[in-house]
Amino acid sequence: MCDTTVGVPSAPEGAQVVQPGTDLNERTRSSPPGTTFWLAPGTHYLADDQFGQVLPKDGNVYLGAPGAVLDGRRLNRAAFTTAARDVVIRGLTIRGFLGQTDQGVVNHDSGERWTIEGNVIEDNDGAAMMTGSGQRVIGNCLRNNGQYGINAYRAGGGLAGLVIEGNEITGNNTGDWETKIPGCGCSGGAKFWAVNGADIVGNWVHHNHGVGLWADTNNNDFLIQDNKIEDNASEGLFYEISYNLELVGNTFRRNALVQGRNRAAKGDSFPVAAVYISESGGEPRLPARTSQIDIRGNLFSDNWSGITLWENADRFCNSPANTSSLSCTALVSPTSTCSDPGIATEPLYSDCRWKTQRVSVHDNTFEFDSTLEGCLERCGRMAVLSNYGTFPAWSPYRGNVISEAITFRQENRWYDNQYYGPWTFVTQDASRRLTAAQWQAEPYRQDACSGFEAPATC
Repeated sequence: MCDTTVGVPSAPEGAQVVQPGTDLNERTRSSPPGTTFWLAPGTHYLADDQFGQVLPKDGNVYLGAPGAVLDGRRLNRAAFTTAARDVVIRGLTIRGFLGQTDQGVVNHDSGERWTIEGNVIEDNDGAAMMTGSGQRVIGNCLRNNGQYGINAYRAGGGLAGLVIEGNEITGNNTGDWETKIPGCGCSGGAKFWAVNGADIVGNWVHHNHGVGLWADTNNNDFLIQDNKIEDNASEGLFYEISYNLELVGNTFRRNALVQGRNRAAKGDSFPVAAVYISESGGEPRLPARTSQIDIRGNLFSDNWSGITLWENADRFCNSPANTSSLSCTALVSPTSTCSDPGIATEPLYSDCRWKTQRVSVHDNTFEFDSTLEGCLERCGRMAVLSNYGTFPAWSPYRGNVISEAITFRQENRWYDNQYYGPWTFVTQDASRRLTAAQWQAEPYRQDACSGFEAPATC
């Protein structure tokens, strides 16, 4: 990762050796699909214009020797483009490209089944990479890029079968996009859009200027396991209007301290948390390895708060409050069907909104230090809540309909957890704050067989 030397020490038999000063794209153009190129030590450049780039063919392999750098010189927009399949990029340092907003420097056109392994991709604008279906992102250092380390998005459709394993994803969103465009949802260590099936395993996601991992809009069937997610300015994990997740065996440390302090200083009572589940839940009708959001066996230490389950009563298909304005749930298409009067009756009443449901939080350890700077009694919280539904006028979800549903009727359960520190609990809305005893008592009945300071006795 970022503290190791990358590179393939010698050219494999049959590989074309590319010396610095050689036009890598011209060599690619004049070679057949499936050619292997080994970039010799030194700094390699592309053509002297913004559209200088490498256009791989199916099955091409690009290997970098130790010390091989592909430098965009703050001139070229992208390093590797085209929708070629089965491309391999290994052992290169790729830096200095002027990636455009929401675009990636590597696999710019979301080619399928690329393997991006053992590279350092750093100091670029935009995203270090896009992804295509079946992409494997293994053991890279994705550092200090302007918008994202990974932007898992394909224009015109979704993605499937991603593997993100053993990477260090750090310092991304140097462009501070959420300040430039408030509410844009356009930053993070890694962002996922409409991905069906992703294994995110054994990564170190830290010190990103915003969210660490952010799954946004109709993602399904994610396994997030054995990662260290630390010191991200906002949430460590934000799982938004998506489905079916296993969050297992991860360590969350010191996440959301910047965002939490900023909101607390403004008097904002929203429970900013290390893990934010927003309009997302288990859905048995969508094929996946689980039909829940199962949060188990994780360590949460000194984050601003623990886990927040949230559902915006005004956000649903065809609502003006749906910031993913062209998207509907994975269960309904098109959005126009979610309108008055049909939305007031089943099945549209249930299927036109993303529901925070079937979330199980169990066998985790939660600890925090109440002397945390800036806490002001707004940290160290666990939450399950909604807002009071107000609009549009034809919405069938106005009033307390959703706050009652998320708290009592959507199978969201905490149990068998261990707590250290003076945790408090927020239910129904941000103004309702409970002690541990109240949280465990009627009508909430949460955290059965959980321990508070001392281990549970049941």
